[in-house]
Amino acid sequence: MIPRYSRPEMAKIWEPETKFRIWFEIEAHACDAQAKLGVIPADAAKAVWERGRFEVERVDEIERETKHDVIAFLTNLAEHVGPEARFVHQGMTSSDVLDTCLAVQLARAADILLDDIDRLLAVLKRRALEHKTTPCVGRSHGIHAEPTTFGLKLLGHYVEFERNRRRLQAARAEIATCAISGPVGTFASIDPAVEAHVAEKMGLTVEPVSTQVIPRDRHAMFFAVLGVIASSIERLATEVRHLQRTEVREAEEFFSEGQKGSSAMPHKRNPVLSENLTGLARVVRSAVIPAMENVALWHERDISHSSVERMIGPDATVTLDFALNRLVGMMDKLVIYPDQMRRNLDQLGGLVFSQHVLLALTQAGMSREDAYRTVQSGAMETWREGGDFAARLKADPAVREHLAEDQIDAMFDLDHQFRNIDRIFERVLG
Repeated sequence: MIPRYSRPEMAKIWEPETKFRIWFEIEAHACDAQAKLGVIPADAAKAVWERGRFEVERVDEIERETKHDVIAFLTNLAEHVGPEARFVHQGMTSSDVLDTCLAVQLARAADILLDDIDRLLAVLKRRALEHKTTPCVGRSHGIHAEPTTFGLKLLGHYVEFERNRRRLQAARAEIATCAISGPVGTFASIDPAVEAHVAEKMGLTVEPVSTQVIPRDRHAMFFAVLGVIASSIERLATEVRHLQRTEVREAEEFFSEGQKGSSAMPHKRNPVLSENLTGLARVVRSAVIPAMENVALWHERDISHSSVERMIGPDATVTLDFALNRLVGMMDKLVIYPDQMRRNLDQLGGLVFSQHVLLALTQAGMSREDAYRTVQSGAMETWREGGDFAARLKADPAVREHLAEDQIDAMFDLDHQFRNIDRIFERVLG
């Protein structure tokens, strides 16, 4: 997590001040519940809220001696609360604080990411509608295939991020659990009512069986979803990178006044944003395997997961937040070149309509094998020598035996090619 790729709101979630504040709230709410049960004096719970304070520097100082962060925090808290501090953390274990805090942080991070995706969806929808009927060539294996529209390309990315939003909503619900169950999760030293109270106050649900830690399959799923979202970002970024290549030039990132593309070549306009997004996606995905490996802990708990989560929690969420916002800006200002799209579409002299001719010949009575051979013969000649594919078809006796000139012309009509585009948009956008 470095400032260059961080946004303040997300980064703040992972600052020590925020973490210790969440720890304090967990402990204070637990005291309220304990007081209600009669386990600790009501005045003690009140004192925690009224006098409870902490200093990040002081906690760090104490931890250097204790080698235990939760004890260091509780010691610093006691310095402010006074004698009533002996009732804090009654029947609890460190994981009750650490895991519940992490759940709060990841849930808050998910809320920011959901908002990011909402803004991206709005941009993709607007640009898809803007270019709903803008013709361009569709490619498979990087080679011209059949005509499509640029709007339909973007609509595909739109529905992908809709799916990602639903995945993230589900992952947020799954990660937002609270565990206040004491050593090995048996509630031997604390009443389950305390857990229920803290969960309600912190906006979480109760973990059914915590073992002492919240099961890490929840975290594995959360980071896996972040990895999928990162892959979707990279897919769109890769499309932009390809479209901006000099030989293609169908779209390009906005190049601002005063921007420089190269220290050596003044003419350069490079796809730096989309390339950057490709790299950031790799960083986010790098958190997925460690999160998966955290699932298998020893018995009721160990801390092999702890160091991993201290790194991947901030890094993955902060990086993905930055990447989503960069993608929003890139797609909002993406420069589109419809005329170049049309030139590229026409580059092969109509070969992109070969399937229509193939199907028409089979409908007219020619066997599929003969039709394929006939169409491919004219297509390969056009590929090698250039010229007009439709003209070659009209000059082929085998084709003219089955199709009239006006029938051949109809097969090269983009309106026919795009006759179902509206239906695709309708079933996505309504």
